[in-house]
Amino acid sequence: MKQNEVNMLAYDIEDVIEQNDIKIPNYDVQRVIKQTDLTPTWIHFGGGNIFRGYIAKIVQNLLNQELINTGIILAETFDFEIIDKIYKPYNNLTLLVTLNNHLDKEIITSVTNALKCNDKEDMQILKDAFKNPSLQMVSFTITEKGYALTDLNHNYFEVIKNDILAGPDNSQHVVSILCGLLLERFNAGQLPISLVSMDNCSDNGLKLKHAVITMAKEWQAKKFVSDDFIAYLQSSNVAFPISMIDKITPRPAKDIEDQLTAIGLNNMHPITTSKNTFIAPFVNAEEAEYLVIEDLFPNGRPPLEQAGVYITDLDTVRKVETMKVTTCLNPLHTALAVFGVVLGYNRIFQEMQDPQLKILVEGIGNEGMKVVEDPKIIDPKQFLSEVFDRLNNPFVPDDPARIATDTSQKVGIRFGQTIKSYLKADLNLEDLTFIPLAIAGWFRYLLGVDDNGQKIDLSPDPMLKELQTAMKGLELGQPYNGEIEPILRNEKIFGLDLVTAGLSQKIETMLKELIMDKGSVKATLKKYCSK
Repeated sequence: MKQNEVNMLAYDIEDVIEQNDIKIPNYDVQRVIKQTDLTPTWIHFGGGNIFRGYIAKIVQNLLNQELINTGIILAETFDFEIIDKIYKPYNNLTLLVTLNNHLDKEIITSVTNALKCNDKEDMQILKDAFKNPSLQMVSFTITEKGYALTDLNHNYFEVIKNDILAGPDNSQHVVSILCGLLLERFNAGQLPISLVSMDNCSDNGLKLKHAVITMAKEWQAKKFVSDDFIAYLQSSNVAFPISMIDKITPRPAKDIEDQLTAIGLNNMHPITTSKNTFIAPFVNAEEAEYLVIEDLFPNGRPPLEQAGVYITDLDTVRKVETMKVTTCLNPLHTALAVFGVVLGYNRIFQEMQDPQLKILVEGIGNEGMKVVEDPKIIDPKQFLSEVFDRLNNPFVPDDPARIATDTSQKVGIRFGQTIKSYLKADLNLEDLTFIPLAIAGWFRYLLGVDDNGQKIDLSPDPMLKELQTAMKGLELGQPYNGEIEPILRNEKIFGLDLVTAGLSQKIETMLKELIMDKGSVKATLKKYCSK
């Protein structure tokens, strides 16, 4: 293959690639691009690091094995600057850096086109692809909030209200855009398609399906679409498999950038977009990776299992997803995120050296393990043990502040599901200590001051203003007066009413201790997290 087909920079880097053992594809990139234009098979929404560092890598793996002959098309609906500043200047290529004791480097070339959904010409390319019978699957990494159409009070967000009135041709939200593209596929002959959510949320495929059909029915009421279109979305021709994905792709780290620069790869510096996306021409990612997908592909699929993907039945996916999202990884991450920010940590692996935080996450894992069902294809205890090793990996520069993003969208899944499982199994919620402490820690984080009483910047969250307004009056060093009780009752946040469930008193007691004074976070952790 020609060197200029993988040239990420403004000059020839052939020597740099050869001298530093940087992997390059063994297929003809230009031929793949042309074939993808003719017969697209896979489109992905969401151009962040999990896509660039894992999903695009899966496609590259299959291309390298000559098992497929088309790449993947990216569609971006939210932060269009990343297309203009990270994808296009580098010919849609990514340098993937795998973080272990030896940094493995690979140039990912499987993204054949990166499209902006606010661009008329790009949208026409997407429409043509959706009308093509060759299209087999559309996947998504749009974060949990991408599937939410309503606020805390169950009212449509303003952008959704506008999209309902604007109709399929003038939509702005990712769900509305997708619904409009599915209308194109319907009009092309009710062609089959699989829509695969790969976001870290429980029953992600069902959330996607609910959002799409909700939008479609609103358009139906406005006479934009027919009854037959609704029937098509609800038929076996349109599948919404659920999935579980697991791979840590931290923010691009300065020390990784410096190492790349030192070997002659310039222009690797990250950018921060106007929408606060921090992204670089490279992706640094851990080595461990899992993707498990329900086998629902009415138009066929690539041989994903040949790239390490588990394709299995619904029950098994649910068990794996529950194991990971509610017990073995995600709740541990959230606990480390909120406490880490308050305690001044900027790396997850550093938190794991703190004996109290280590006991906290081990305790959350053990509490969740009591209600985890063994999915058989992955052993829960072995997976949890591996997670502790992953969290301890000093080569993964993961930032607690990154993980704290959108926590309001996560606590119901990462903690609420386990609490509901305890109730379902008739287990005593009084036996829970570490999960209530993590929830109390989130409220302490929302105060916006660290354990020394200094102001801290909180990560973006769609409900941040609402939550802080609801908690008005709650301050460090001041008496607690029940400020969080209405939030604990909110089933939209936690998935159940924690007051009715009987867990609120323990959470509120812990929060009282956390806000008592400067240093109270550390003191409270020592009280509950000491052997």
